[in-house]
Amino acid sequence: MIKDRIQQAISVKEQMLNDQHVIESIEKAAEILIQCYTEGKKALFCGNGGSAADAQHLAAELSGKFYLDRPPIHAEACHVNSSFITAYSNDYHFEHAYERYISSTGKPGDVLVAISTSGNSVNIVNAVRKAKELNMKVITLTGNNGELLKNHSDVLIKIPSSDTPRIQEAQILVGHIICEMVEMKLFGNN
Repeated sequence: MIKDRIQQAISVKEQMLNDQHVIESIEKAAEILIQCYTEGKKALFCGNGGSAADAQHLAAELSGKFYLDRPPIHAEACHVNSSFITAYSNDYHFEHAYERYISSTGKPGDVLVAISTSGNSVNIVNAVRKAKELNMKVITLTGNNGELLKNHSDVLIKIPSSDTPRIQEAQILVGHIICEMVEMKLFGNN
């Protein structure tokens, strides 16, 4: 089983490596974030469960540091204000919690990075729609089934799998590549 799971992970990444659309989408996502930060804007991240953990992880890579010792840049995961998320979800509904958070913090030119393995999470779809209403750019990472998010995303990076663990492993790879590209472009010549 161990070798089988490793081989499955390698297979997904080989498919990504050989898919020019995936490569170009990763590059475009990095360019959107670079422009955002060049203009003094911020990035918000959202996801559920493991994708929330990945959202927080990637926001930390940007706001703290990745490879370089450099100034921080503004990146935050929408769920880290647990009092807001739990109060709003209790009083209204979790399907609208990220949407509400983005309404309060998102500005034109900011970027939302939405992570959903299924591509069908209602709260993520609502967050993406709200971000577009606010003239934010939207980068979405999904598995094979990202069709609900496709029409509301500036960049949709679809991992070629329907297996949640393999999708998550590939999404964190994509996120790390994007963080490295952003950091190198903004701070690599220092």
